[in-house]
Amino acid sequence: MLHILFVCTGNTCRSPMAEGLLRKLARERGVDLEVRSAGVSAITGTSVSRHAAAILRDEGINDVSTSSQLSEALVSWADLVLTLTGGHKRHVLQHFPGTVSKTHTLKEYVGDEDVVGKDLQELDSLYAQAELEISLGGDPDPVDLQRIIEIRQRIPSFDISDPFGGSLDDYEITAAEIRTALHQLLDKLEVPRL
Repeated sequence: MLHILFVCTGNTCRSPMAEGLLRKLARERGVDLEVRSAGVSAITGTSVSRHAAAILRDEGINDVSTSSQLSEALVSWADLVLTLTGGHKRHVLQHFPGTVSKTHTLKEYVGDEDVVGKDLQELDSLYAQAELEISLGGDPDPVDLQRIIEIRQRIPSFDISDPFGGSLDDYEITAAEIRTALHQLLDKLEVPRL
C-alpha cells in the first residue's frame, strides 16, 4: 500500500482538502493507498478551516483530522511527499534532506516531466552562464536573457493557490485546482488493467 503525505503551511486548508479528496477519489477508483497531511508551521490539533470543512462535507467527507506539524515520523512513514507549493517543498528538503527522491510539489509530480524538465535544465544552464558573465565583469548575452524570459513564461506554476482568509469561492477555486491534480495523480498511480 502506497503512503502519501500532503504538506502545506498550517494544515488547515489545502493539505486537508487534498488528503480528504484523494482518500475519496482513490476509494472510488479502487486505488489502494493511505493518505495523511501535515503543515510546515502547523499548530497540532487545530481544526480545519470552516470553508475547507464545508467543501469536504459537500463531497461527503466527514472524517477530517485536526492539523499536524510536519515531523520526521510523518516523512519516514510516507512513500511520497507531495507539497502544495515550491516553498513547502524547499522546507521539507531543508529539514529532511533524505527525502529528496520522494518529495515533489503535487503539480510537478503529475505534470509532463519531460517537457518541463528540459525547460528547467535549459533555464538552469542559462542562469549559470549569465552569472558567470556577471562574475567576470561582463554583461549577460541579451539573446540568453530573452531566452530566459521565454522559458520562464512557459514553465507552469507548481503552486496550488492559497485560499487562507478568503471567501468560500476562493476555497472552491483551490479545491478545483487540487481535484484536477488528484485525478492526474490517480491516473499516474493506477496499474494498467489487462
